[in-house]
Amino acid sequence: MKRFVGGSLMRGVVNGCNRSGGGICGSRMMSSVAEKKEIGNGVEAKNEEKEKAVVSSYWGISRTNIKRQDGTEWPWNCFMPRDTYEADLSIDLTKHHAPKVFLDKFAYRTVKLLRIPTDLFFRRRYGCRAMMLETVAAVPGMVGGMLLHLRSLRKFEQSGGWIKALLEEAENERMHLMTMVELVKPKWYERLLVLTVQGVFFNAFFAVYLLSPKLAHRVVGYLEEEAIHSYTEYLKDINSGAIENVSAPAIAIDYWRLPKDATLKDVITVIRADEAHHRDVNHFAAHCIEYKDRLDNSLWHFLLSQVWVEGEAECMCNLPINKNIPCNLCAESANHLDQYV
Repeated sequence: MKRFVGGSLMRGVVNGCNRSGGGICGSRMMSSVAEKKEIGNGVEAKNEEKEKAVVSSYWGISRTNIKRQDGTEWPWNCFMPRDTYEADLSIDLTKHHAPKVFLDKFAYRTVKLLRIPTDLFFRRRYGCRAMMLETVAAVPGMVGGMLLHLRSLRKFEQSGGWIKALLEEAENERMHLMTMVELVKPKWYERLLVLTVQGVFFNAFFAVYLLSPKLAHRVVGYLEEEAIHSYTEYLKDINSGAIENVSAPAIAIDYWRLPKDATLKDVITVIRADEAHHRDVNHFAAHCIEYKDRLDNSLWHFLLSQVWVEGEAECMCNLPINKNIPCNLCAESANHLDQYV
């Protein structure tokens, strides 16, 4: 019986591959354009009939014909037009969460300590620094999203949207890295450093998130504050002429919907705005975790939400309250929210 099942399975694999081009092959070889000669970077040799480059399909599925708003073909496989957006440049870049409790102070001082070797190694080479920074910054969102995903499956409960938010943060940071790689060509020892730092940071952050999600999010919040500072210094060097204000990479123009004549300065500006958004999200996440138990079990907060349906403001918990009566859970009135986010 086992021999029969194994033989049937093998014949199915062989026949399926024969229909896709012949032989036993992986999904890469089953690409609809696999018979064409590759010229590198995932782009096939030009089709003699159509006279245009064809993007290879890694999973063996031909991509639908996607176009930009101006009618030209969409060139990217790593993101689609629906993933693009315009960065919010009006976001407050100076906002800082003042550490008060022990965990916040520990997170703040840890981040400051980690900055010392970074400053010594990269000095004012902000392109290479940004590349390293984005390699690390893309880890927390993936770790947090993965652990919350598993928790949701274990406990049969919703995540409140945090899984998607954290995974989108990780994807956004990855796009920062893809952009910086277009601008900075890392040397072999910098690639080795990236490999080492990423391996150490992933495992360390994974352990921290298991032990204290609040501490993990607070660390990320302070990391993003340092990232804002680094990109601000980057912009200063561009404005002073120390760093050439070259044209923006095509991937950045499409991802952030920048004008065609956008420059490096425009790219760094939108990346810095993204980091400010991630800062607010992670500080807010740490605050939500701190008050989660009281939010879930408080009759007082429920009564407030019913009494002040026409309240003049909202508390941290997004429920209407009166400005003169502090939220019993957040322990602050709506006039004092700036210190949290």
